[in-house]
Amino acid sequence: MIGGLGRRSVIALLVNSVLIQAITFLVRPAATYRALELDVPGFALGLLAASYAVFPLILAVPTGGLVDRLGERRLMVIGSAVVLACSSFLLLWGSSIVALVIGTALLGAGQMACVVGQQAVVANNATSSRMDSAFGYLTFAASLGQALGPFAISLVGGSSVRPDTQAIFLLAVCMGVVMLATTFAISGSAGARRKGAVAGEVSTGSAVSLLRTPGVARALATSATVLAVVDLTVVYLPALGSERGLSAATVGLMLTTRAVFSMASRIGLGRISRKLGRMKLLVISLALSTVTLGVAAIPMPVWLLFVVMALLGLGLGIGQPLTMSWLSAQSPPGQRGKALALRLAGNRVGQLVLPSAIGAVAAGLGSAGVFLASAAVVGGTLVLVRGVRLDD
Repeated sequence: MIGGLGRRSVIALLVNSVLIQAITFLVRPAATYRALELDVPGFALGLLAASYAVFPLILAVPTGGLVDRLGERRLMVIGSAVVLACSSFLLLWGSSIVALVIGTALLGAGQMACVVGQQAVVANNATSSRMDSAFGYLTFAASLGQALGPFAISLVGGSSVRPDTQAIFLLAVCMGVVMLATTFAISGSAGARRKGAVAGEVSTGSAVSLLRTPGVARALATSATVLAVVDLTVVYLPALGSERGLSAATVGLMLTTRAVFSMASRIGLGRISRKLGRMKLLVISLALSTVTLGVAAIPMPVWLLFVVMALLGLGLGIGQPLTMSWLSAQSPPGQRGKALALRLAGNRVGQLVLPSAIGAVAAGLGSAGVFLASAAVVGGTLVLVRGVRLDD
């Protein structure tokens, strides 16, 4: 799958990707449920969602330069340790909105370090012709984690409308221990070979120069919108379910359904991308996401909302790996970590701005208004992407 990595390293990398996403998609909805227990207003949920992006927004680009110089595994070890510490903090002290915001911010920092390290491993070892497929496998693993996290909520929450959040945080701590252990099974030799190969090169490229690369700014905007909408779904679907009297188990299964279909959209992604063209495939996925987000705001039977979540998962699942491979292929070998971190920084801008802005909608129109506003934002990105040449 990824040239230059042994079988053990590939397996460890994919397991690490599964676990960081599972923990994230376990802890963040749990934080929402804990906030609901505290009777926080709607705008505070938007603040809780936005706090996840604060540290990554500040540290993403410097972290990208760091992984290019020091190697991927070391960064992943640090990130895994931070996520474990965050889960432990929420387990022991997550009894106020301030503590929830702090814990969520720490989770964002740890998740950022892990993800940049994982993506840099792929970018620095996969050949150009296999880039879409390699990132497809990595994001497939991430989608599996995004499915397992909410599914764990369903198991813990049962039929109650609000689950036992303390048990969820304890489960996250246990998963964090396993995730930290997997980082030591990933070979560090690939990073060493890469650094040796680019020795003598001066990495003079800046974030500004990367942004000037044709199509990159639009790719970053698309990526940021897609990820922010995934975040909003994770945060506001529990609120929507609570408004409509749906149990925590039902909401967890809906989030799982969305993640499973995102995962399915990445099977054979490289082959589909070569057949249709990267940008055409991206336009199709954004159009599907726009329609399904708007439809989700309409009251409907539970089974139909499951269908909508499945289609939303298909639409949102394609954009992330395509923008990863796009940026990686266009970036110099010694700056791929920086390019991927720039993408992540753009994602965090979206996660910081969109939940805060759209969260204000929830105060007046409820959670359904958030889904309508999200549809409008994705639709705007669709107009932006339409002008990109298909061969970018």
